[in-house]
Amino acid sequence: MSSFKLFDIAGSGMSAQSVRLNTTASNLANADSAGSDPSKVYKARHPLFEAVRAGLGTRNDADGAAVRVRSIVENQTAASARYEPGNPLADKDGYVYAPTVNVVEEMVDMISASRAYQNNVEVMTTARDLMLATLRLGS
Repeated sequence: MSSFKLFDIAGSGMSAQSVRLNTTASNLANADSAGSDPSKVYKARHPLFEAVRAGLGTRNDADGAAVRVRSIVENQTAASARYEPGNPLADKDGYVYAPTVNVVEEMVDMISASRAYQNNVEVMTTARDLMLATLRLGS
C-alpha cells in the first residue's frame, strides 16, 4: 500500500463524518417542529456507512480502501401526538404531531462524529509529519 493512500482513506472518513454531522444537526434543528398531519412531520435521518475495499485478492489489498455513505435512512417511528386543541397547527381532533427525535441521542451522535472526524485529521497530520521526517533523513 502506498503511503499516500492514507490521505485518501482518512479523507473519505472525514467526508463520511461530515455527512453524519450535517444529518445530526438537521435532526436537532427539527426536533421541536410540529404539524397537523403525522405523515408529513419531520423524520430523523441517519447515514448508513459502508467500508469499501477494492482490489481484494490482489497484491495491493488496500488499494481503493475508503468509507462512503451508502444511503441516508429515515427513522420510521410514528410521530408522537399531543393533545393541544388551542394550537393553530392542531388537526380537527385537537392533536399536534411532533417528530420522535431524541435530543440526547443526537447530541451523543454529534460528539461521536466530531471525535471520529478529529481522529481522521490526526491520522493525516501524523502521516504528513512522518513523511516529512523521512525526507529530512536524506538531507
